[in-house]
Amino acid sequence: MTADYETISLTRDGSLARLELQRPERLNAVAMTGAREMLDAARQIADDESLRMVSITGAGRAFSTGIDLKDLAAGQIDPSYFHMWDTALRAFETMDKLVLCLIHGYAVGGGLQLALACDIRACTPSAQLGLPAIKEGLIPGLGTFRLARYIGLGRAKSLIIRGNMIDGTEAERIGMVDHLVAEETAFEQYEALLAEYASTNSAGCRASKQMLLDCFDLGWDDFFRKYLVLQDRAVSAPDFAEAMAAYREGRDPRWE
Repeated sequence: MTADYETISLTRDGSLARLELQRPERLNAVAMTGAREMLDAARQIADDESLRMVSITGAGRAFSTGIDLKDLAAGQIDPSYFHMWDTALRAFETMDKLVLCLIHGYAVGGGLQLALACDIRACTPSAQLGLPAIKEGLIPGLGTFRLARYIGLGRAKSLIIRGNMIDGTEAERIGMVDHLVAEETAFEQYEALLAEYASTNSAGCRASKQMLLDCFDLGWDDFFRKYLVLQDRAVSAPDFAEAMAAYREGRDPRWE
């Protein structure tokens, strides 16, 4: 898992992949290079079987303000951008890893879409979140697919059609984000959350993610068949044996 990127960094921390958007001078807006790099990074992470978790953060004053509007207005972004970006987001959403992100400053447009493709979102109270693409004459990507699944159809329609912003406190209240972290200690609290989720991140945990991907889309029979396959896989995994040993010995499990 090595690559030289211009707009992001990707590093390994044991079984955790740390991905950081690194265009702080542009509030981590994503141009053509960024879309290509994000897709490459997502594929590298997805293919690395030794990784269990992913952390996504943004350098500087923002998580990400999404598509680079300056480049878009200058005609420097072509339609392949949208395919690359959403293919990358789908890779994070479906990969056999638990994906967490920390939102601060702004998560706007594609930045919020990236956050919605993560499994768990931590956020500061003052962060500004929204999908303002309607004001640019665009569809807000597959935020149209994901947002209603978190906050309900009515709220999603209102936010998307008006293109308005909400802060982190409101986002947590309506279920757009999962954890609020204090402004002054956001990164420390986020690291504690990473450790907490790592403690339960067994093969069964990641299989549960795969089940939840289809919880709104499959009928009961198909969902039940998928469950039986994945549960059998979980029971056969070394993590299950370790969990049972830990239970018998009165200790916390140590995942491989």
